Parts: sequence; C-alpha cells; structure tokens
Amino acid sequence: MILDLQEPELSPDLYTPDRAAALSFAEAMARDSRHVPEETVGTLRELFDEGQVVEIAMVVGLFLYFNAFNNALAVPPTAPSPYVRG
Repeated sequence: MILDLQEPELSPDLYTPDRAAALSFAEAMARDSRHVPEETVGTLRELFDEGQVVEIAMVVGLFLYFNAFNNALAVPPTAPSPYVRG
C-alpha cells in the first residue's frame, strides 16, 4: 500500500477524494507547516468534520516530530522497509 502512494495509477481506489485531501494536507504540512495553502485546508474541511481535521493535523505533526527527533539524534531505522523504494 505504501508503494502505491508513490504511483497513484497503480491503485486508484486509494485516492478517494477524502484520502487525496488528507494526503495533500499532510504533504503541505510537511513541506512548510506555516504556509499550508488555504485551498488545501478548505478542501480538507469540506470532506472532514472539525474533529477529524484536528486529528489529521495532530497525526501529521506527531510523525513530523518523530522524524525531527530521530534525525537530530541520528537514530537509524530499525530495519530497511521493504515497502518504500530507496
């Protein structure tokens, strides 16, 4: 499934409008959390209720924190993932 996210044409069923909006929001937040486009947030709010929007932002933020923490301490991955192309 993770590999399919890199090539949407392989699994179009993964890209429902709500999933696409959540992924777009997550990508924008990861690139620059201070400048997530209003259109991206607006689309998310059209498809999810406010509690879900908060939860999506919280999960994205938590994983960004994990990445920053691990990067700062040079924590190596426990094992190479067979699901992500290098």
